[in-house]
Amino acid sequence: MHMPENTAALPLQKAADPAALRRSIAAGAVGVFVHWFDWAIYAYLAGTLGTVFFPETSGSAAVLSVFAVFAVSFAIRPLGALVFGPLGDRVGRKRTLSIVILLMSTGTLLIGLLPGYDTIGIAAPILLVAIRLLQGLAAGGEFGSAASFLAEFSPAKRRGFGVSWLEVGSLLGFLAGSLAYYLLNISLSEQQLLDGGWRIPFLAAAPLGIIGLIIRSRIEDTPEYRALESTDSIPTSPVRELFANHLGTMLRAAAIMTTMHVTFYAVLTYLVTYETDHLGHSADDAALLSTGMSLLALVLVPSFGRLSDRLGRRPVFLGAAIALFLLATPAFLLMRTGTAGTVVAGLVLAVLLSAILGTYAVWSAELFPTRNRQGGLSLAYNVSAALFAGTVPFLMTVLIEATGSILVPGPYLMVAAAVGIIAALTLRETAGQSLLTAEDIQPSTATSGSVEPAQRGA
Repeated sequence: MHMPENTAALPLQKAADPAALRRSIAAGAVGVFVHWFDWAIYAYLAGTLGTVFFPETSGSAAVLSVFAVFAVSFAIRPLGALVFGPLGDRVGRKRTLSIVILLMSTGTLLIGLLPGYDTIGIAAPILLVAIRLLQGLAAGGEFGSAASFLAEFSPAKRRGFGVSWLEVGSLLGFLAGSLAYYLLNISLSEQQLLDGGWRIPFLAAAPLGIIGLIIRSRIEDTPEYRALESTDSIPTSPVRELFANHLGTMLRAAAIMTTMHVTFYAVLTYLVTYETDHLGHSADDAALLSTGMSLLALVLVPSFGRLSDRLGRRPVFLGAAIALFLLATPAFLLMRTGTAGTVVAGLVLAVLLSAILGTYAVWSAELFPTRNRQGGLSLAYNVSAALFAGTVPFLMTVLIEATGSILVPGPYLMVAAAVGIIAALTLRETAGQSLLTAEDIQPSTATSGSVEPAQRGA
């Protein structure tokens, strides 16, 4: 049987059994759930947190201050990626998965316990910034670790479906955040929220981090990473290798991630504030629509991941990006017609976001060799996040105030879509390929001819 040249003389890796696959999915998804629940509830409670931690500023300035802290926490994520990404390529996916969820859940707990400005004065916003920086550092290692882990555990013919559960975890986190915000609004008065009701979701998320840590501590590392260990092929200088050999890949991966970041934060985070501040909708209605959009995406993301296994990553992602480019501005025009228009536009945007979420992570993971995968994914994801994700709510607010037009989000999404379209046209199709290649194995091992080709079960 003829084997592709790039898989010749690679170590045989047994496919994970179904129980191990289920554990790997749980281990990969639980951390992003905790991560994005915290991020979502922070964004939804922006007005309340602005009053608690920045009470001496005007209402608009207080919200801007909270969103600025939101953006600052993204700014440090590349540093976290630089630490935890290459670390995962050197010590394994399992260890970094455990470290980052511990740091993230600790930060969430500390926010829930943090006194407000009325209690400790200027120390309150300073400590809030410090905690968000800690969480941003941890977040810098979450995506690369989890995406590498799920990609390497998933069978080649169902890898898109397997990796899509990473985004299912993200969406579940946002869904839980929007539901928590909705329940807070219908059960507590505004004064009760300010008096401490806002702390409830942060405190509730902390035990989930402990559960996630336990799950992640009981898994084994991926077959591909164990193959590197068995052949003494662990990279000693993963950062140098990455920039010397895969800089172009990182930039193109960062481009398709930029499309995802901007769309995700515009649709599932900023839209709640947009509806209440510019469309005149109630906070309850805005949160309810966000919940509905998250539920729709929750169902569709794995479906689009599976579709990418059949059709390829490029057709699914490119089709969604082109549709987003064409429909973004009409969607925000439709929102101006009333509640029904807002619902329809929101659901259309949720479908397009689902297609992007179902393909971008697995496509990016398949672009990198195993020995540099976590570092490449972490840096591409978090540099693009720092520049274009955390800044979405802040820039939307500033641009609308500067231009006086509430249609700003439409053209903003069009630009993000264009970036993804250009990048997708330059990337190769990767669906079904082996993740372990000759580049991953040390020359002395790869040329020995004493080991069998890598196989992955379907």
